[in-house]
Amino acid sequence: MSMRLPLQARTEAAVDARSGRQRRRVPGRFWVYAAFVTCYGICETMNGNWSELEMTKQLGGSATQASLALATFWGMVTVGRVVFAAAGRWLPERITYRILPFVLVVTFLLTGHLPAGSAVAGIVVFGLAGLGCSALLPLTISFGEEELTAMVSAVTGGIIAFYQLGYGIAAFGVGPLQSAGIGLSAIFGGTAIVAVAMAGLSFLVARSRPSAQPEPPAAEEAR
Repeated sequence: MSMRLPLQARTEAAVDARSGRQRRRVPGRFWVYAAFVTCYGICETMNGNWSELEMTKQLGGSATQASLALATFWGMVTVGRVVFAAAGRWLPERITYRILPFVLVVTFLLTGHLPAGSAVAGIVVFGLAGLGCSALLPLTISFGEEELTAMVSAVTGGIIAFYQLGYGIAAFGVGPLQSAGIGLSAIFGGTAIVAVAMAGLSFLVARSRPSAQPEPPAAEEAR
Protein backbone atom coordinates (compact mmCIF):
# COMPACT_ATOMS: atom_id res chain seq x y z
CA MET A 1 0.00 0.00 0.00
CA SER A 2 2.81 2.43 0.81
CA MET A 3 4.38 1.89 -2.62
CA ARG A 4 1.34 3.58 -4.18
CA LEU A 5 1.64 6.72 -2.00
CA PRO A 6 3.31 9.83 -3.48
CA LEU A 7 6.76 10.65 -2.13
CA GLN A 8 7.03 14.28 -1.11
CA ALA A 9 9.93 14.34 1.33
CA ARG A 10 10.78 18.03 1.62
CA THR A 11 12.15 19.78 4.68
CA GLU A 12 12.00 23.45 5.52
CA ALA A 13 15.76 23.64 5.10
CA ALA A 14 15.50 22.24 1.58
CA VAL A 15 12.85 24.80 0.68
CA ASP A 16 15.00 27.62 2.08
CA ALA A 17 18.03 26.35 0.17
CA ARG A 18 16.19 26.77 -3.11
CA SER A 19 14.89 30.23 -2.27
CA GLY A 20 18.19 31.95 -3.06
CA ARG A 21 21.51 32.86 -1.58
CA GLN A 22 20.17 35.69 0.54
CA ARG A 23 18.66 33.28 3.05
CA ARG A 24 21.97 31.48 3.48
CA ARG A 25 23.85 34.61 4.50
CA VAL A 26 25.13 34.88 8.03
CA PRO A 27 22.93 37.43 9.83
CA GLY A 28 24.68 40.69 10.61
CA ARG A 29 23.77 40.32 14.27
CA PHE A 30 25.95 37.23 14.49
CA TRP A 31 29.09 39.35 14.22
CA VAL A 32 28.10 41.23 17.37
CA TYR A 33 27.99 37.89 19.18
CA ALA A 34 31.28 36.88 17.56
CA ALA A 35 33.03 40.07 18.71
CA PHE A 36 31.68 39.68 22.24
CA VAL A 37 32.69 36.05 22.64
CA THR A 38 36.16 36.71 21.18
CA CYS A 39 36.70 39.33 23.88
CA TYR A 40 35.33 36.87 26.42
CA GLY A 41 37.78 34.19 25.27
CA ILE A 42 40.68 36.61 25.78
CA CYS A 43 39.50 37.57 29.27
CA GLU A 44 38.84 34.03 30.43
CA THR A 45 42.15 32.71 29.07
CA MET A 46 44.17 35.51 30.64
CA ASN A 47 42.91 34.34 34.02
CA GLY A 48 42.87 30.63 33.29
CA ASN A 49 46.29 30.36 31.62
CA TRP A 50 48.37 33.14 33.17
CA SER A 51 47.14 33.44 36.74
CA GLU A 52 49.71 31.00 38.14
CA LEU A 53 52.62 32.84 36.52
CA GLU A 54 51.25 36.17 37.76
CA MET A 55 50.95 34.74 41.27
CA THR A 56 54.49 33.35 41.44
CA LYS A 57 56.47 35.90 39.40
CA GLN A 58 54.69 39.16 40.15
CA LEU A 59 52.82 38.72 43.43
CA GLY A 60 55.42 36.61 45.21
CA GLY A 61 53.13 33.69 45.91
CA SER A 62 54.18 30.08 46.39
CA ALA A 63 53.36 27.30 43.94
CA THR A 64 50.60 26.19 46.30
CA GLN A 65 49.08 29.66 46.38
CA ALA A 66 49.29 29.87 42.59
CA SER A 67 47.45 26.56 42.24
CA LEU A 68 44.87 27.74 44.77
CA ALA A 69 44.30 30.93 42.77
CA LEU A 70 43.69 28.92 39.61
CA ALA A 71 41.39 26.49 41.43
CA THR A 72 39.51 29.42 42.96
CA PHE A 73 39.04 30.98 39.54
CA TRP A 74 37.58 27.85 37.95
CA GLY A 75 35.61 27.01 41.08
CA MET A 76 33.94 30.42 41.01
CA VAL A 77 33.20 30.00 37.30
CA THR A 78 31.22 26.87 38.19
CA VAL A 79 29.60 28.35 41.30
CA GLY A 80 28.63 31.51 39.45
CA ARG A 81 26.90 29.59 36.68
CA VAL A 82 24.82 27.70 39.21
CA VAL A 83 24.02 30.80 41.27
CA PHE A 84 23.04 33.00 38.32
CA ALA A 85 20.94 30.23 36.81
CA ALA A 86 19.04 29.94 40.10
CA ALA A 87 18.81 33.72 40.48
CA GLY A 88 17.19 34.08 37.05
CA ARG A 89 13.77 34.13 38.70
CA TRP A 90 14.37 37.51 40.33
CA LEU A 91 17.47 38.85 38.50
CA PRO A 92 16.85 39.06 34.73
CA GLU A 93 19.49 37.33 32.64
CA ARG A 94 20.06 40.41 30.52
CA ILE A 95 20.90 42.47 33.61
CA THR A 96 23.38 39.81 34.75
CA TYR A 97 24.89 39.80 31.27
CA ARG A 98 25.49 43.54 31.37
CA ILE A 99 26.94 43.60 34.89
CA LEU A 100 29.47 40.75 34.74
CA PRO A 101 31.81 42.35 32.14
CA PHE A 102 32.25 45.32 34.48
CA VAL A 103 33.26 42.88 37.23
CA LEU A 104 36.01 41.69 34.89
CA VAL A 105 37.10 45.26 34.20
CA VAL A 106 37.60 45.77 37.94
CA THR A 107 39.49 42.49 38.41
CA PHE A 108 41.92 43.20 35.56
CA LEU A 109 42.66 46.65 36.92
CA LEU A 110 43.21 45.22 40.40
CA THR A 111 45.46 42.43 39.10
CA GLY A 112 47.53 44.92 37.16
CA HIS A 113 48.11 47.08 40.26
CA LEU A 114 48.53 44.54 43.05
CA PRO A 115 51.94 45.00 44.71
CA ALA A 116 54.45 42.23 45.27
CA GLY A 117 53.71 40.14 48.32
CA SER A 118 49.93 40.34 47.97
CA ALA A 119 49.36 36.71 47.02
CA VAL A 120 46.30 36.34 49.26
CA ALA A 121 44.68 39.36 47.64
CA GLY A 122 45.53 37.83 44.27
CA ILE A 123 43.60 34.68 45.15
CA VAL A 124 40.56 36.77 46.07
CA VAL A 125 40.79 38.81 42.85
CA PHE A 126 41.09 35.73 40.66
CA GLY A 127 38.08 34.25 42.44
CA LEU A 128 36.14 37.43 41.64
CA ALA A 129 37.31 37.14 38.03
CA GLY A 130 35.86 33.63 37.91
CA LEU A 131 32.53 35.00 39.08
CA GLY A 132 32.71 37.66 36.35
CA CYS A 133 33.34 35.03 33.67
CA SER A 134 30.84 32.50 34.97
CA ALA A 135 27.54 33.10 33.17
CA LEU A 136 28.73 34.98 30.10
CA LEU A 137 29.44 32.11 27.70
CA PRO A 138 26.27 30.10 28.47
CA LEU A 139 24.12 33.22 28.20
CA THR A 140 25.76 34.21 24.90
CA ILE A 141 24.88 30.82 23.43
CA SER A 142 21.36 31.03 24.87
CA PHE A 143 20.72 34.53 23.48
CA GLY A 144 22.18 33.54 20.11
CA GLU A 145 19.97 30.47 19.75
CA GLU A 146 16.96 32.56 20.76
CA GLU A 147 17.61 35.40 18.32
CA LEU A 148 19.52 33.98 15.34
CA THR A 149 16.84 31.59 14.18
CA ALA A 150 18.02 31.79 10.56
CA MET A 151 21.16 29.86 11.55
CA VAL A 152 20.03 28.20 14.76
CA SER A 153 21.73 24.92 13.93
CA ALA A 154 25.10 26.65 13.57
CA VAL A 155 24.89 29.29 16.30
CA THR A 156 26.59 27.29 19.02
CA GLY A 157 29.41 26.11 16.76
CA GLY A 158 30.02 29.63 15.47
CA ILE A 159 30.10 31.13 18.95
CA ILE A 160 32.47 28.45 20.23
CA ALA A 161 34.73 29.00 17.20
CA PHE A 162 35.15 32.69 18.01
CA TYR A 163 35.58 31.87 21.70
CA GLN A 164 38.49 29.64 20.70
CA LEU A 165 39.86 32.48 18.59
CA GLY A 166 39.94 34.64 21.72
CA TYR A 167 41.51 31.77 23.63
CA GLY A 168 44.27 31.51 21.03
CA ILE A 169 44.96 35.25 21.09
CA ALA A 170 45.46 35.24 24.86
CA ALA A 171 47.25 31.89 25.04
CA PHE A 172 49.81 32.63 22.34
CA GLY A 173 49.89 36.43 22.33
CA VAL A 174 51.10 37.07 25.88
CA GLY A 175 54.50 35.42 25.33
CA PRO A 176 55.57 37.78 22.51
CA LEU A 177 54.39 40.77 24.53
CA GLN A 178 56.56 39.67 27.44
CA SER A 179 59.50 39.15 25.08
CA ALA A 180 58.98 42.72 23.94
CA GLY A 181 59.53 43.89 27.51
CA ILE A 182 55.95 44.29 28.73
CA GLY A 183 55.42 42.93 32.24
CA LEU A 184 52.67 40.40 32.92
CA SER A 185 50.97 42.75 35.39
CA ALA A 186 50.84 45.43 32.71
CA ILE A 187 49.32 42.92 30.30
CA PHE A 188 46.67 42.02 32.86
CA GLY A 189 45.92 45.70 33.39
CA GLY A 190 45.78 46.29 29.65
CA THR A 191 43.28 43.45 29.23
CA ALA A 192 40.83 45.69 31.09
CA ILE A 193 40.46 47.49 27.73
CA VAL A 194 39.23 44.24 26.19
CA ALA A 195 36.82 43.83 29.11
CA VAL A 196 35.54 47.38 28.56
CA ALA A 197 34.89 46.56 24.90
CA MET A 198 33.07 43.43 25.99
CA ALA A 199 30.98 45.47 28.43
CA GLY A 200 29.91 47.76 25.61
CA LEU A 201 29.08 44.83 23.35
CA SER A 202 27.01 43.24 26.12
CA PHE A 203 24.42 46.00 25.71
CA LEU A 204 24.19 45.21 21.99
CA VAL A 205 23.92 41.46 22.49
CA ALA A 206 21.46 41.65 25.38
CA ARG A 207 19.38 44.42 23.93
CA SER A 208 15.77 44.62 25.07
CA ARG A 209 13.29 42.68 23.00
CA PRO A 210 10.00 44.38 22.06
CA SER A 211 7.20 42.94 24.14
CA ALA A 212 4.45 41.06 22.37
CA GLN A 213 1.50 43.29 21.50
CA PRO A 214 -1.81 42.21 23.07
CA GLU A 215 -4.48 41.09 20.67
CA PRO A 216 -7.29 43.58 19.98
CA PRO A 217 -10.59 42.93 21.73
CA ALA A 218 -12.24 42.06 18.42
CA ALA A 219 -9.82 39.18 17.89
CA GLU A 220 -10.51 37.86 21.38
CA GLU A 221 -14.28 38.07 20.83
CA ALA A 222 -13.93 36.21 17.54
CA ARG A 223 -12.41 33.31 19.43
